[in-house]
Amino acid sequence: MRRFIITESEADLTSHAGLGLIGLALNQCTDLAGDAGVVSPLRRDAMPHATILASYIALLCLGKSDFEAITGFRDDPYFREALGLDRVPSEGILRQRMDAHAAAYQGVVEAAAIEFLRRSGARITPLENSLVPLDCDVTPLDNSQSKKEGVSRTYKGEDGYAPIAAYLGQEGYCVGLELRPGSQHCQNGTPEFLQHVIGRARQLSAAPLLLRLDSGNDAIENIAVVEAHNEQDEPGAPVHYLIKWNPRRESPEKWLAYAEVHGDWSEPRPGKRVALFEVRETRTHAGYAYPLRRVMRVIERRIDKRGQRLLVPEIEIEGWWTSLEYEEETIIALYADHGTSEQFHSEFKSDLDIERLPSGKFATNALVLACAMLAYNMLRWIGQNGLLGPDAPRRHRAKRRRIRTVMQELMYRAARLIYTARRIKLAFAFGCPVVGVFRRLYLQLAGP
Repeated sequence: MRRFIITESEADLTSHAGLGLIGLALNQCTDLAGDAGVVSPLRRDAMPHATILASYIALLCLGKSDFEAITGFRDDPYFREALGLDRVPSEGILRQRMDAHAAAYQGVVEAAAIEFLRRSGARITPLENSLVPLDCDVTPLDNSQSKKEGVSRTYKGEDGYAPIAAYLGQEGYCVGLELRPGSQHCQNGTPEFLQHVIGRARQLSAAPLLLRLDSGNDAIENIAVVEAHNEQDEPGAPVHYLIKWNPRRESPEKWLAYAEVHGDWSEPRPGKRVALFEVRETRTHAGYAYPLRRVMRVIERRIDKRGQRLLVPEIEIEGWWTSLEYEEETIIALYADHGTSEQFHSEFKSDLDIERLPSGKFATNALVLACAMLAYNMLRWIGQNGLLGPDAPRRHRAKRRRIRTVMQELMYRAARLIYTARRIKLAFAFGCPVVGVFRRLYLQLAGP
């Protein structure tokens, strides 16, 4: 085996050429610089607010959430050029400024996350029934063995946070990511959260929406939010809901007896019977009566899946509140698709590295989640528009590419910087499989 000669090149090289797309997305498809500029007055020589935010968002797009990671880019000319910055903040300035202006920054970044999707023309794909899914769910973040503000016991039995997220369309674009203490019940604050995310979803899609929630959010207050929105926006497309029923202390035997009379029974295998039926109820809230439909499924098992006969039958009851009038099987299948949002949670936690939040202050960590929402949407857009077409690197067929795949294929792509005729060239290796994709995305973000 021949040995290499280790030396230094005189050329300017970068291992993260994909930041060129991120910088263009921030400057062309958001008003981040202008909105951040009015957060608070600064000294003439102070680093602009937009520089702080753009630097940290770029770190997240490379899968780095800790503030210290910015140190490795302070002397990186491409990092500055790609983001359009005059200079790069130090770790201390980055942390201190985010601590000092966390609440104001958060509103700016959240607005930019929605503005990017709108101005970039992100395609929001509906389901086969023409309804655009809006999936909301709580996902715990494990921050155990830390003394960070707001860390407490989550429902998973670990110390951490319990943020709630909202995803729009089959692509899973994030339209809401709210940090919550770990011990906060998932329903606490959810009606207000739903009002925000439904409004944001309406900015991106005029199609009918399907709000899907799990059993922790089985509350009439959430249905009241949907109905109030439909009443105020009567000419527009409606928002439908599909919420998992929480049986709480309901008797399975009672519902088995009811299903024997009213259910449509089937036997998928020996020893297992399944009944489907619906229940109509009227519930009141704040002086209003809400007629509701609940699809029910009762399962009776006399033989378990291993063929063991049971002395006492197992009875399982499930239900789903819905404003849709589809058949019971269709309603259940629509809710089963809600489980896809768990994949989006995992991309935030692992790909963007926000499982353990970097700050000890709750408000700063809430800002980190807002920055992660913007980074996630930009990376998702790049994946949907760049890695699914015929010119994309060859991979298995899919509806969307994972954020980690976008990082590997485009963010961490090596290139050479060439300064010539007062312009900068980004030269990829000969035969690089993503040159065409990169060029197309760059021109698309640059606009006319």
